[in-house]
Amino acid sequence: MVSRFTYSRWDGSQKGFDLDADTLFDSLTDDLLYHGDVNAALRKMMQQGMNDRNGERVQGLREMLDKLRKERQERLDKHDLGGVYKEIADALDDIVDEERHAVEQAVQASQQSGDERRAQSARDASAERNFRLDMLPNDLAGKVRELQAYDFESGEAQQRFEELMDKLRQQLMQQAVDQMSSAMQNMSPEDMQRTKDMMAALNEMLEKHQRGEDPGFEQFMQQYGDFFPENPQTLEELLENMAQRMAAMQQMMNSMSPEQRSQLQQLSDQLMDDMDLRWQMDQLGRNLQGMFPQMGWGESREFRGEQGMGMGEAMQQMQDLSDLDQLEQLLRNANSPAQLAEADMDRVRDLMGDDAAKSLERLAELTKMLEEAGLIQNKDGKLELTPKGLRKIGNNALRDLFAKLAKDKSGQHASNRIGQGHERNYDTKPYEYGDPFNLDLERTIRNAISRNGTGTPVKLSPEDFEIERTEHLTRSSTVLMLDLSMSMPMRDNFLPAKKVAMALHSLITSQFPRDFMGIVGFSETAYVLTAQQLPEVSWDFAYGTNMHHGFTLARQMLSRQTGTKQIIMITDGEPTAHITPDGHPFFNYPPVQETVEATLREVVRCTRDGIRINTFMLDADRGLQHFVEQLTSINRGRAFFTNHENLGDYVLVDFIEHKKSLARGSGRGRRAG
Repeated sequence: MVSRFTYSRWDGSQKGFDLDADTLFDSLTDDLLYHGDVNAALRKMMQQGMNDRNGERVQGLREMLDKLRKERQERLDKHDLGGVYKEIADALDDIVDEERHAVEQAVQASQQSGDERRAQSARDASAERNFRLDMLPNDLAGKVRELQAYDFESGEAQQRFEELMDKLRQQLMQQAVDQMSSAMQNMSPEDMQRTKDMMAALNEMLEKHQRGEDPGFEQFMQQYGDFFPENPQTLEELLENMAQRMAAMQQMMNSMSPEQRSQLQQLSDQLMDDMDLRWQMDQLGRNLQGMFPQMGWGESREFRGEQGMGMGEAMQQMQDLSDLDQLEQLLRNANSPAQLAEADMDRVRDLMGDDAAKSLERLAELTKMLEEAGLIQNKDGKLELTPKGLRKIGNNALRDLFAKLAKDKSGQHASNRIGQGHERNYDTKPYEYGDPFNLDLERTIRNAISRNGTGTPVKLSPEDFEIERTEHLTRSSTVLMLDLSMSMPMRDNFLPAKKVAMALHSLITSQFPRDFMGIVGFSETAYVLTAQQLPEVSWDFAYGTNMHHGFTLARQMLSRQTGTKQIIMITDGEPTAHITPDGHPFFNYPPVQETVEATLREVVRCTRDGIRINTFMLDADRGLQHFVEQLTSINRGRAFFTNHENLGDYVLVDFIEHKKSLARGSGRGRRAG
């Protein structure tokens, strides 16, 4: 069968890409280099957010927190809790009006019957009912209590009153449980009894838990699990859910005016007395408040809007506000992407929208994505770069610097290490497009025979081709001296310098694998660094620029190497420290003559050993310029005046030009021979 494909113009609606580990790691590179800490770099990315390969925005925690605060404020500015009281009062008034109308209609019907005794009886009943309705208390609880004992004329009014009571009981019960079955909706006596049994069993289970006994959570959920649609998996989860709802109800009460709070509390007591649940509810509330004091039981909300809310809506708003508070705490305190996975993404979607939920899901996956790509690893509870991650950081740094060179029209300076060189090293490799066609016939024919078997003629295919590796005879050994004094980050020089170090290491290991590169960091003292340590290196919280000690360590490292030798020093300050004859560091600013002389003596030693020193000065002042002039006059190396914006250009171009000159010199020498 022939495959058929159809194509259409890209209109922006197609989604072919998403966030991937490479894109993510590219975005992290500068922060990884600056902080030297995977966790710190991830935290910064979490805070700031990023763009994926589609250019779509993945919101950072700062954006989410700002949106969360606005969402909370909009709710407070829009709504008014007075509607809770008014909704119940208006419903009761409507029921009373309907009853009065039914009483009046009963009197009219009796008068039209022509039966005087019946009419008189109806008038007497009407007078009594109207008197009781006139004498109803103004407070909600009292009005409910009187109507519960009232003999309704209107069957419809009585039904509406009973439905209102059932609804209020249900809403009050939902401060603790969120049972959604039809039985709870209808609030039959059997349902109320089962609810009371559930509450008693719950309190008993809680008491066992506090005594350290087996609470019997599984048995409880088997019997009463339909009350809890969240399907909690542990007793702790169940109790936390209930505490959240009860705390939200308490916050709603706290947020009302004293009159509103008194009215609603009396109504709640009246209904709970009817249900014989008040004691169970109070006991549960006290226990939960003791177990979860952080839920904000004493807090209140300042609603300033005009849109009244009924009790159900008000309780939902309080729950939403409570959930927004908890989400804010989670976002504020999250130190790693994995902690964000604790958020209920469906709830985040309800509260803040789909974009925020998607962004939070992606942020929560950052660590997992990088681990699965083999770029970072969790070692003893700490995230670290893997060897693959180390290589990628160097490659990214090198790529960024070469990209800048290309924009500056300096040309691409990358060099292919495989190609026609000056000497065979008797190694081969499979042919790849672009390689010089220096076939190793023995290996090529052997590959063809292995593939096709013996016999003649031998049939060759491109996959059989194997070519000779060749290499240049020239080898150079380089030590990079990196200034790690406090002035480097203060002048924004630290990240560019460290990026150059990573790029140079990547360049040498990938393009010139026979070359040697050592690294020395220096501030008050100097110390040797490995390539594995370089990404985690930060500046030293110490005063001093000890070039003397740095040159000493670099010279010692190069004494064990062959080929041309050079030191590349990146610094933004003149020498202000040296090692005394008794082995202790000495610091003074401004630099004293003793420090300058000790440093220059070490420069002389490097020069005698054939080590060239190239200095890259960042934001050089007059003192540094004067010292470097002395250094170069002794060593005959070169000095570059640069800044953090073009440091990489100078270092890489100089290094590659140095390699080219060595190659040209080697070639001329062989031809002359």
